[in-house]
Amino acid sequence: MTEDRRPRRPGFLPPAALEALGERTDPIAALHAAHESAAILLHAGRATDDPAVTDRLVALVDDIGLDTLADLWAQRPARTLPGALWRLYVLHSWVLTDPYGAAREYAAGIRFTEPDHAVAGAGDPTGPDEVRRVTDEILRGVFDGDFAIALERAAAFCHVVSSGRAEVSEGTQAALQAARMQTMAEDLTACAQLWRTDALH
Repeated sequence: MTEDRRPRRPGFLPPAALEALGERTDPIAALHAAHESAAILLHAGRATDDPAVTDRLVALVDDIGLDTLADLWAQRPARTLPGALWRLYVLHSWVLTDPYGAAREYAAGIRFTEPDHAVAGAGDPTGPDEVRRVTDEILRGVFDGDFAIALERAAAFCHVVSSGRAEVSEGTQAALQAARMQTMAEDLTACAQLWRTDALH
């Protein structure tokens, strides 16, 4: 295998969000950094109609790495703004990394969750290209659409995958993974409701 020497795009975060990524040895500072950076990132995306900004925000994991986001957001409760954004980026990254596995589980879950399939909007037939497209659309919707609808689409996608994962995989580990995906769906649905009442922080 040859090493990929293509230049990486420069990372993109608003200056205030970059500042929030600094040293966080104090738990209170870490809490504030998580919530401030999530709010700043969301505002930066929603305050512009420049598609290049949306592209950079959707590709944020490519630029700064999932570990960086994990350090910042993963420990926050699921039903908070940083918790919601973390789950959306994790979902998007998983599908980009394993589109065939995601498509297999999603396709297997459709017959059990037709209404959720319709909300997710993955289309038929559902293959790797379709699941990549729909999770990309969901993440774009965070920044240039209705955030609550993006959360609901992501929740519906997770419901379908959870049902499919339980169907095509066996064993305790698969059951736990399906349950975690179901929990993510429930949390994202709750986040959509909180956003609509201006209570997602």
